[in-house]
Amino acid sequence: MKTSSLKFPALALVAAGLTLQLASCVSTEREVSNSSVDPRTTYTPPTAGDRTRISSKTVLNTVSTTHTFSDPSTKDNFILQLRGARVLNAQAHLIVTSSKGDTLRHEVLPARALLTEAALADPQAASVREKEIAILQGMNSFFADGRFSSPAVPAGTEQPAEVDTKTWSALREDPTTVAFDFTGAGGSERRMAYVRKLGKAVVIAH
Repeated sequence: MKTSSLKFPALALVAAGLTLQLASCVSTEREVSNSSVDPRTTYTPPTAGDRTRISSKTVLNTVSTTHTFSDPSTKDNFILQLRGARVLNAQAHLIVTSSKGDTLRHEVLPARALLTEAALADPQAASVREKEIAILQGMNSFFADGRFSSPAVPAGTEQPAEVDTKTWSALREDPTTVAFDFTGAGGSERRMAYVRKLGKAVVIAH
């Protein structure tokens, strides 16, 4: 019997023509951020006359939350950090770390991916300033409760071509898995989940 295809609630679309910039590796990562600033801190703009140098590594804004993900008995840290010289051309780093500090996943997407369809359709949002405000607002809602769900793979879901059988079976066998949905580059809908049996975080929808 044909099973239903993998479908998730539509997330916000972004401007067309964006270059795909997602770093997508299915293995568990232990990595050091390119920024020397703690991901949990928030960027404070330099004061007038300050000669602080702003670069592609400058942390412009950070939002975070905690949620059950890799271990049902504890909560992991979900961090979204905007890095760059300007908000509109910056990159958003989605970093998931365990309660022990291990990096479970690190995705990179263009800041423009945080623009909502409404913001793009609004003529008043044409200015750089309005778009920057919309991006920062998108960061504030990035970890909304509705973006987390369990199980990560609902019954009857068809296996995506990009997910190997071993990973898919491990996800299907664990009804306690938690998924996090977010919008990637080009408006692609992505679903992240942690495969406890294999000890790694994976993206199971593109």
